[in-house]
Amino acid sequence: MTGQDRIDTSVPHPARRYNYWLGGKDHFAADRASGDEIAAAFPTVRTAVLANRAFLRRAVRFLAEEAGVRQFLDIGTGLPVPDNTHELAQRVDPASRVVYVDNDPIVLTHARALLTGAPEGRTAYLEADLRDPAAILRHPDLRATLDLDRPVALLLVAILHFIHTDEAALPIVRHLLSALPSGSYLVATNATVDFADEAGAAAYRAMFAAGRTDGYARSAAQFGAFFEGLDLVPPGVVAVCDWHDAYPDATPADVAMYAAVGRKP
Repeated sequence: MTGQDRIDTSVPHPARRYNYWLGGKDHFAADRASGDEIAAAFPTVRTAVLANRAFLRRAVRFLAEEAGVRQFLDIGTGLPVPDNTHELAQRVDPASRVVYVDNDPIVLTHARALLTGAPEGRTAYLEADLRDPAAILRHPDLRATLDLDRPVALLLVAILHFIHTDEAALPIVRHLLSALPSGSYLVATNATVDFADEAGAAAYRAMFAAGRTDGYARSAAQFGAFFEGLDLVPPGVVAVCDWHDAYPDATPADVAMYAAVGRKP
């Protein structure tokens, strides 16, 4: 069975819905319907995904230019859009290495777009699931691309909120970080209702309870727990638009998402 054969176009998928909000073309009716329903309740959702993407770009540039990171593990990469992680990192150092991980077969069909990196570096794509971190870490393509004795930036951008309990999500992050050496980084974002008014928070809770949105909103304390034991890069845990002025034209209420970068001591 090919990846294309395993694509269920009747069920919305986060990667395709995200692509729809970003103005891409790789989505189906179910993804558009889900995206429109969420946008009706949260009208600034497109601003939020643009701000999230801007944070990813800013964080990767910071790590490559200022922190000297040359290896990136990007889990939940989604469909290709301009300025993918390997493009950003290899502009700084063409020898940078990037492994992308996603569990949507449609992303695999677009993998060639991700795999065209600088010849001096290496770029790989794994079809795998964040919920099975051991499988990601033991994958031979990851081991062939990344040197786990050298610092790695672990990117979990707009994916942790699809793990709906802290009891499930925290061990996943800790498992991944435990395999990475000192000097590695965690880069993450997660949806929140901390910046919403009561009506907005109530609307989110009703949609989540009804299964009409699949993003689990976390508080600042819940999100900060992912960075326990790491040294937070200033300004710490902030709205995604406010991390190093990643998207200064938006407000925290517009983006409804936390972001942070932490270094493993």
